[in-house]
Amino acid sequence: MFVVIAGGGKVGRFIATDLIKRNHEVCIIERKRGRCETLVANFPILVIEGDACDVEYLEQAQLDRADVFVATTREDDDNLVACQLARTEFGVRRVISRVNSPKNVEIFELMGIEAVSSTTLISRLLEEEVSVGDLIHLYTLKAGKIDLVEVRVPQADDPRAPPPRFVSDLELPLESVLVAIFREQDSSEQIIIPRGSTEVRPGDQVVALTTPELEERLRRTLLGEDGR
Repeated sequence: MFVVIAGGGKVGRFIATDLIKRNHEVCIIERKRGRCETLVANFPILVIEGDACDVEYLEQAQLDRADVFVATTREDDDNLVACQLARTEFGVRRVISRVNSPKNVEIFELMGIEAVSSTTLISRLLEEEVSVGDLIHLYTLKAGKIDLVEVRVPQADDPRAPPPRFVSDLELPLESVLVAIFREQDSSEQIIIPRGSTEVRPGDQVVALTTPELEERLRRTLLGEDGR
């Protein structure tokens, strides 16, 4: 499957990471040069620096052969325009959009666009700036049986920060899986797909899948609180 994503921010990167792991072909269109450079450095995908509301950049992304188009920017107007172009100009069969304002969901659906409201996601990410160490809900799957969550490990100068630990040494709950680690390094953001030999370090943003019942245990494990 070939998927074109408009927006290389956090939501777009989550989607790209999941698709790549499942061996799908991905292209991301992103306006900001710094994000484009980070994406190129961390993903084996085509990255187009440009505006997804412009047909020129959609053509560069080879949208005419895409199976799915996903708009993930923070601007509903831009997402709507990009999705409409994908449908009408390029004939993409399936078009999905992040919708930041719940009142716009109906508009997207009337236009034949699958709408995903991200109000909860945005509010929790805003909370994240003042709640380091809290577990943040990013998305709920399978009728609430599985949650995609994020935990930001405190920085090294924070007395709550645990020492670096290998994933293989973490006593993670059996029904919890680490999906990605976002790490600031040398003024850029690294995106790491964790394995047993990967370290979880102070300052990391750790994304994981878990069940609601195991969220607190997962949080305590990642923050090194399970042995305190």
